[in-house]
Amino acid sequence: MRLINLLRTLQITAKTPQRLFSQEFIPKALRSLKAKSTRNTVQFYVDSFRIRTVGGNGGNGCISFLSAWCKEHAGPDGGDGGHGGHVIFQATHTVKSLNHVKAVTIALHGGRGDNKDRNGKNASHVVVPVPLGTIVRDETGTVVGDLSAEGTLFVASRGGAGGRGNKFFLTDTAQAPDIAEIGAIGETNVYTLEVRSMAHIGLLGFPNAGKSTLLRALTRARPTVAPYPFTTLRPHIGMVPYDDYEQVAIADLPGLIPGSHKNYGLGIQFLQHAERCRGLIYLLDATDAPLEQLEHLTHELTHYSAELANRRSCIVLNKIDLPAGRAALETISKEREVLGISAKTGLGLQRLLTAVREMYDGGSNEILL
Repeated sequence: MRLINLLRTLQITAKTPQRLFSQEFIPKALRSLKAKSTRNTVQFYVDSFRIRTVGGNGGNGCISFLSAWCKEHAGPDGGDGGHGGHVIFQATHTVKSLNHVKAVTIALHGGRGDNKDRNGKNASHVVVPVPLGTIVRDETGTVVGDLSAEGTLFVASRGGAGGRGNKFFLTDTAQAPDIAEIGAIGETNVYTLEVRSMAHIGLLGFPNAGKSTLLRALTRARPTVAPYPFTTLRPHIGMVPYDDYEQVAIADLPGLIPGSHKNYGLGIQFLQHAERCRGLIYLLDATDAPLEQLEHLTHELTHYSAELANRRSCIVLNKIDLPAGRAALETISKEREVLGISAKTGLGLQRLLTAVREMYDGGSNEILL
């Protein structure tokens, strides 16, 4: 009897379409059991930062002459100065943004030399961790560093070399040199750091389309939600954990308006945020001409970057809890494949999380409904 039931199960599985069978192996998103923070300060994502780095100065050499009890003129014994510290950028997966980076980063100076041939202490280097995929640009905008691999280092400012003491200048003809070198001054440079890979999935939409509300519903992020446009001026990042221990980063991007590729509104800055995402979600307000919104969004992306317009994406209609939203969903779903949700009530969010995971895994643009 068990053998017959097993054969029936295998027969049903063999007849099951590949599209439906693949759904059983899609990881499911986990629900966060921890309450959200109640702090008044909300952290936002920093993906571009201007920093000034100053290397440490080298220590000065020492001028000294040894006078021992048995020999009054024992010769020079001035030590060398220590080297100044470098400022180094290091790519690591332990940080995800540039929130921790200081506007001015200064390395320590090297120690000065001393008598009895004592050299100054070399200063420690200042290592600034940056996310993987960080691009370093100089003051002219030229890319001078691409930190795309784990542990990659970029020396932003070199520390000065330590000066040599008078013991170094001792020769056969100069038995009592009274000269020493001063330490070299460390480099001072200005860079612009850009995180090329900001998030896995980016939320695109017009102002007040419900992007911040959706991010609050899916993750523990707390972007500002208000009934006026351009509530989000800087991107916010939220993490969605799945049951296979993978975490997908979703970014709430500033609102897009017609003419953004001409730098209207937040303009190019907004489009640069979207360019650093692996997949895109077109979040449309189902109660306010969603097809026109989609047309404007695709128009702006195409004029900014053809590659960005062809990136993996899905179309999501928000606010289907309203009668106008449900009517729009029924009409549009007959023409194209869309996903209807309500970020306010949580309707359809589980199917959206499944589509998000498919884009993260590199699947097709289709949404499994």
